[in-house]
Amino acid sequence: MKNLTLIIPAKDESESLPIFLEELKKYDCNILIVASKNDQDNYKTIEMSEKVKIIFQKENGYGNALIDGINNSNTEFSCIINADGSMDPSYLNEMLESCKNNDFVFASRYLKSAGSDDDTIVTLVGNKIFTFLGNFLFNLKISDILYTYILGKTSSFKKMNLKSKDFRLCVEIPIKAKKMNFKYLCLPSYERSRIAGYKKVNALKDGFFILIGILSFIGKNYK
Repeated sequence: MKNLTLIIPAKDESESLPIFLEELKKYDCNILIVASKNDQDNYKTIEMSEKVKIIFQKENGYGNALIDGINNSNTEFSCIINADGSMDPSYLNEMLESCKNNDFVFASRYLKSAGSDDDTIVTLVGNKIFTFLGNFLFNLKISDILYTYILGKTSSFKKMNLKSKDFRLCVEIPIKAKKMNFKYLCLPSYERSRIAGYKKVNALKDGFFILIGILSFIGKNYK
């Protein structure tokens, strides 16, 4: 796993992040924490090393954190994995192996042998609707469009020239992957309960922005 960088967006995750980093010590990969400027004092106690680095966002937003992380990743593969511990790193080996013949591997909570301890009826229904729209409008053939547990070739991530600064990035990645003819597949993954804190998603507001994001890609082509 030395050729893999874990990109960890970590805004307001001072309780979860140290615990999750302890779990990640068993995986021989690079770790890039992307935090808000307001978190600088909260993360002073985190031990940095050649394998563990932290950068602070230039702008606000979940999408912006992931874009900054991708742009600062220098390994062959990169994987988005949240600081709250809900994305189980035990799937990393399988995802990395599968990505050797693909550009991206999307973890899914809605395939056989998958599931979630963190999903609510609102997020479940919303995800089903947005996944249906993505599959119908763009022929994506994925099952969990809003789940950003994604491992991919770093060069392919960078070729996308991602733009969404907020949660719209979760639909920008699979839609652009399809439009740019990247190879991808979905693998089952079980989402664990958060270690601490609360979800950053506002179901109604972010759902509206995600809908606008999906519709904005209709008719657009990317090289």
